Amino acid sequence: MSADSGAVEQDSGGIFRRIRARLRRDRGDRPATLGRLRRTRWLLTGLFTVLTAVCLIVLGSLAASIDAHSRDRELDAGIDRVVTGLAREVYWAEDGSVDLETVRADEDLVGGPDPVVVLVLDANGVWQEPFVHRRSGLPAVLTGLAKASATSEETQWHTLIDRDGDPVRLAFAPVYDNDGTIGAMVVAGADPAPGNNDHRSLLLALWGGGSALVVLAALAGHLLSGASMRPAVRMLDQQERFLSEASHELRTPLATLRLYLDAALRDPAETRRAVTDARSLTDRMGRMVAGLLARTRAETGVGELDRQRLYLDQLVEGVAAECGGEVSVVTEPTAVRADPDLLALAVRNLIDNALVHGGTPVEVRVAAGQVTVRDHGPGLDPELADPFRRGAVGARGQHGIGLSLVRWVAEVHSGSVTLDPAPGGGTMATLSLPEAPEESPNIT
Repeated sequence: MSADSGAVEQDSGGIFRRIRARLRRDRGDRPATLGRLRRTRWLLTGLFTVLTAVCLIVLGSLAASIDAHSRDRELDAGIDRVVTGLAREVYWAEDGSVDLETVRADEDLVGGPDPVVVLVLDANGVWQEPFVHRRSGLPAVLTGLAKASATSEETQWHTLIDRDGDPVRLAFAPVYDNDGTIGAMVVAGADPAPGNNDHRSLLLALWGGGSALVVLAALAGHLLSGASMRPAVRMLDQQERFLSEASHELRTPLATLRLYLDAALRDPAETRRAVTDARSLTDRMGRMVAGLLARTRAETGVGELDRQRLYLDQLVEGVAAECGGEVSVVTEPTAVRADPDLLALAVRNLIDNALVHGGTPVEVRVAAGQVTVRDHGPGLDPELADPFRRGAVGARGQHGIGLSLVRWVAEVHSGSVTLDPAPGGGTMATLSLPEAPEESPNIT
């Protein structure tokens, strides 16, 4: 039997070497996958930032254009009010001379800081300037512009450079004399510098605010893309965890199954017994896989737990019988509400862990919603700060994968699991679940 056992161990070792190789390959692919996820995250951040920047640039350009046109219209409207009002106040005497007294008396139109000039065409056809207000800032010669306005017979608008090198906005409004010909020209101007300064301030505010918004958008996009990547990272973790836990849970059943099959091949008389044991073992393996898949579905939100009222003592007795070995069970009737497959997997892990790492005999007690599994082994491994942590490994073996499943099952059922030193040596594991209330009979 020792030679057969060695062969089985060798064959099963080959199986699990392939499983471990697959796990190592998955872990090797994990950095590349995480790198692709990080690149995708930065790509999403860049796209979000670029889209935000383009939208802000378009909106800022529209706002700047609207503001510039609005300021130009406001400036021209003010000048137009002056030239239109003064053109109505230019009177012509019967002798053909021009009367500008009303113009001089209109402090509302000519008393401000902006220049006003009235040009009059004399008998020789030369434009004279009988009235000027703040003329010094205007260009030296206005005659050519006045002739152009007189020719067009409409108000003409010009932006010129004054004697100080600053821009000035001018309007030339023709005035008709008694003969119906243009005999005078009212020129009024305004300084566009204040409006231009306000416009530049607005542009600075738009660009500064837009830049700040782009930075905030980049930060928000990075955070949002990171949040969108978390489910994918969790899926990678769950995949790795599932493979690890499946490898751990199936190692012993596969080796045992091989023993049964080898015994059947070696002794035909043992075929029926071997097939029966193999079928029982495959049922157990199916329950293991179902439990692992149920956990994976529950953690990913794909499926829900199949909670039902069940008797914990009966479930533990069935699991202990499957585990075999020197396992004694003492139970009291107690009911809980739980998923039977997951709960059976948790109890099986506790018993298997006690058999493998604690040695025999193993004592199991069930009462008041608690399952206590005690072994008589060397006790808790001092190297393991948290034996329930997934993948925890100490000098006395590997505990974390199976026990992490137990803790997860306890948590999803609002319970707990503890490991404590047992009196007299060994370890005592306690799985506690809320008891289910008694169901009242239906009274009709």
